[in-house]
Amino acid sequence: MAYQIGSACVSCGACADVCPVGAISQGDDRYVIDANACLDCGTCSDTFLLGAFPRLRRGMTVCDLGAGTGLLGLLLLAREPELTVTGVELQPAACGLFRRTAAENGLEDRLRCLEGDLRDPGLLPPGRFRLAVSNPPYFPPEAGAVAPDAARRTARAETDCTLSQLCAAASRALTWGGSFCLVHRPDRLADVMEELRRVRLEPKRLRFVHHTAAASPSLFLLEARLGGRPGLTAEPPLLLRGPDGGETEDVRRAYFRDKE
Repeated sequence: MAYQIGSACVSCGACADVCPVGAISQGDDRYVIDANACLDCGTCSDTFLLGAFPRLRRGMTVCDLGAGTGLLGLLLLAREPELTVTGVELQPAACGLFRRTAAENGLEDRLRCLEGDLRDPGLLPPGRFRLAVSNPPYFPPEAGAVAPDAARRTARAETDCTLSQLCAAASRALTWGGSFCLVHRPDRLADVMEELRRVRLEPKRLRFVHHTAAASPSLFLLEARLGGRPGLTAEPPLLLRGPDGGETEDVRRAYFRDKE
């Protein structure tokens, strides 16, 4: 059963850039998925899976680094309404959509967008946030074809912000003992671990995402803690499809279908 893109699509192209088989393309008013080409791997669902991963507490201050249009912050607030989420986004058009998202959901006081470059040490007050999250570009600048427009280049590859710079920004933003949660591709796991530890973010919790129990992982979710002691917990794999081919409870929870 192929994934589908709904009417909330803002045509940012991020899903098309991560599809391993090129099954996603621009349609008339939104991106569309070719059902015949779709592997149902779930790579394009990364933001929803990340939104279900952090351990949230009431009153927590959250920073979304590279926030795009604000979807991740919205998902976190759906899980815990008493959060305060600050999104950092470089692209003005995405910031505009982020603010519209907050306004249309009545969340201006809890979902805020800060337009600017997360590499700037003066952009965010240091040590203010208990949780940082990010769904970053997956590819090094030299990997693959160059996206045709600046917005998609920024979403796809580390052209405006490297993995090292992202981890440094998370480390600056967090309180001591705070957590940084991100989603990434398995082939970058060693790079992610190295860059996190370089800025005193100790990997603590790891979960691989698989299409089925027999498939190789397509993504991983990782939590690191600022100043944490060494010791990594590998959680059971997150399966997108069960033995019957249907959605697993983890997927239903990530998409809030368990509340239907």
